[in-house]
Amino acid sequence: MQKKKVVVALGHRALGTTFPEQQAALETAVKAIADLVEQGANIAITHSNGPQVGMIHTAMNEFYKKHTEYTGAPMSICSAMSQGYIGYDIQNTLRAELLRRGIYKPVATIITQVTVDPYDEALYQPTKVIGRLLTREEADAEEAKGNFVTAVEGGYRRIIAAPKPQEVIELESIQLLLDAGQIVIAGGGGGIPVMEQGAELRGASAVIEKDLVSEKLAEELRADDLVILTSVDNVVIGYNTENPEPIGQITVDEAERYIREGQFEPGTMLPKIEAAVNFIRNGGKRAVITSIAAAKDAYLGTAGTIITA
Repeated sequence: MQKKKVVVALGHRALGTTFPEQQAALETAVKAIADLVEQGANIAITHSNGPQVGMIHTAMNEFYKKHTEYTGAPMSICSAMSQGYIGYDIQNTLRAELLRRGIYKPVATIITQVTVDPYDEALYQPTKVIGRLLTREEADAEEAKGNFVTAVEGGYRRIIAAPKPQEVIELESIQLLLDAGQIVIAGGGGGIPVMEQGAELRGASAVIEKDLVSEKLAEELRADDLVILTSVDNVVIGYNTENPEPIGQITVDEAERYIREGQFEPGTMLPKIEAAVNFIRNGGKRAVITSIAAAKDAYLGTAGTIITA
């Protein structure tokens, strides 16, 4: 019997913030992934990198301030660093969990680049705050370099754009490993946003929404399921009311109606629902949104929020 192809997206709660927190959080997260492997899933993993990439960006640029013989680190490099060290932790923690269960499956991380459209309107309307607090002089210097800043309490911070993903550059490599029965960690933090300039790929000063890249990867891999693991067991409607209502199994039409009604919080649950809808509309069979604790039951169809055609 052919195994199900599944893309599992890990949210920031699955990773923690600090190095020790990340290792502790992953001990729990990988158990959920190992449960799906035991159920016969052939898995590709995506993950968040929100706190991590901000930490790297701040650390690298603070270092540059004190050691001017070095250079600051652009966002593309910070994103690559975060993919590397988060992937390293996931693959080793997951490998150990699988071996404890008597399962031998290679686990590999692929540093993943994702193209963005240079004319995407989001590039001219940045919304994602990143990096440390800046003085007015530092903010002026960032703007002189063509970067965007915004006023916050106590000073200024950089803001960067979140364009939509277009193409996963390393798709063929991911597909080859997945077809060989390996577990692949890819598209970390939404992938490294790049723009094509002739034969070269140039890093963009931006981030890509992790859920949108998870959907894009699931679509291009022709996955059966997209499983988004977050901090709640079920999506709810009426999130900003006194009586939120958990959602169980719904159709993609119902999900789109809830989106039009404004039932989901922008920046948190809305991108997950949009990713699920896009996946189903583009040929996916099933999208699951649930917590790490409920992942196995949701995969088996007895828990979580499940969206189908």
